[in-house]
Amino acid sequence: MDTLLRLSRIIDAVSRSFGKFIIWLVLAATVISAANAVARKAFNFGSNAFLEIQWYLFGAVFLLGAGYTFLQNAHVRIDVVASRLSMRTRMFIDIAGIIVFLLPMCWLMIAFALPVVKGAYLSGEMSSNAGGLIRWPVYALVPIGFALLGLQGISELIKRFAFLQGKVPNPLLHGAHDSHNEAHAHHDNAGEVQK
Repeated sequence: MDTLLRLSRIIDAVSRSFGKFIIWLVLAATVISAANAVARKAFNFGSNAFLEIQWYLFGAVFLLGAGYTFLQNAHVRIDVVASRLSMRTRMFIDIAGIIVFLLPMCWLMIAFALPVVKGAYLSGEMSSNAGGLIRWPVYALVPIGFALLGLQGISELIKRFAFLQGKVPNPLLHGAHDSHNEAHAHHDNAGEVQK
């Protein structure tokens, strides 16, 4: 289990790096959007490339940020039902969800997207809009994003099994992934496995 937990920490570090990178993508999208609006209103100048780069960046934020969102436990949950269940039952539900739904979905999305990316790259597919951008980079966000989400799913799976063995803090608590909180969270939540 120690080797798997080391792997989990490496995956978490990758997800955290992408989370920090995404902040810059949000800033870039905001600046480009503002510059595009000013150019259009003040100078009567518009660019399809500027418009497309905005939605490229928007897509990148959501696709590349999915794994980081999972790491931070910030995705949508149905806690109305889950909050009434024991922590052990919630862990088993999460484990089943990751194995049965998340990982197969990530694999299918990658398998379906890669031929599209390859085809667009080989053909040099361009936007149908005048002055638009090349398409394969935005298509490539799909398999990359789902690969990152799948990797984080593996990390979360490892942490849930480790939690059931009492080796890590509760991965369902927001902030339990922060290293400075881990020791404290582990101490506070050690008894939760029994609940």
